Amino acid sequence: MGQLFALVVVVVAVIVLAKLVRIVPQGYEWTVERFGRYTRTLSPGLHFLVPFIYSIGRKMNMMEQVLDVPSQDVITKDNAVVRVDGVVFYQVLDAAKAAYEVANLEQAALALIMTNIRTVLGSMDLDESLSQRDAINAKLLKVVDEATHPWGVKVNRIEIKDIAPPRDLVDSMARQMKAEREKRANILEAEGFRQAAILKAEGEKQSVILAAEGEKEAAFRAAEARERSAEAEAKATSMVSEAIANGNVNALNYFVANKYVEALKEMANSPNQKMLLLPMEATGILGSLAGIAELAKESLGQQQSDTRRVPPPVR
Repeated sequence: MGQLFALVVVVVAVIVLAKLVRIVPQGYEWTVERFGRYTRTLSPGLHFLVPFIYSIGRKMNMMEQVLDVPSQDVITKDNAVVRVDGVVFYQVLDAAKAAYEVANLEQAALALIMTNIRTVLGSMDLDESLSQRDAINAKLLKVVDEATHPWGVKVNRIEIKDIAPPRDLVDSMARQMKAEREKRANILEAEGFRQAAILKAEGEKQSVILAAEGEKEAAFRAAEARERSAEAEAKATSMVSEAIANGNVNALNYFVANKYVEALKEMANSPNQKMLLLPMEATGILGSLAGIAELAKESLGQQQSDTRRVPPPVR
């Protein structure tokens, strides 16, 4: 009998000791209740409580937690049905509020998030919901964070993982995207042809301008050459006429021989002439050439006499 009593005493002592000493692990906070009423919150570490008067109420996880949002069907503004799921990152900041302000924190947060997903996506078109995922996440985060603030919870991030339209709608969007790409390709190709035609026309224009400029310059040079040749011819004719007027027969011979040689040159250059006949006396040509020689000697002798008449320079 005595051994049984001792065993009971030992068991009671162990239970009292377990109720007296409480160790809260890192990352958690425990609420303390006195006869079922909240009194304080225990932070991580070693704590002592009076047994049977104070007890542990809720053990709250204070670390950031991940909550998967199950997929659900949502009707967009343009009556397209899409399937949406997501993920939520939240953290408990106030253990007492999270423990006593809401009955089931995860279930309440999940219901709130799913409802707001339907609300946000229902106010957007399908194209907006597919292309503006960051805007959807921002709207959801703002609304859900404000709603969960009284529960002592901070929602850090909400990410929409997938927005899946129906299969027939996906095929229609693929055909539309293909048509848009073909349209852009045709526009770019037409623009390339247009630019090439413009560049070709510009090149032809520049070529014609340069050719015209070249012809203009050539015509100007030819006219200038003809003008100088005419001036030289006129000057030579004037000199020959003056020599003839002074009674110099050699000048007349030079004039006749020059014209004679030009006529022979034209006859020789004719493409239809295979054989050239000279129906004139060779002595006539030689006499003309002798006249040219005499005229050249007279001109050279006059230049030398003029040189001798120049007085020497004064030193």
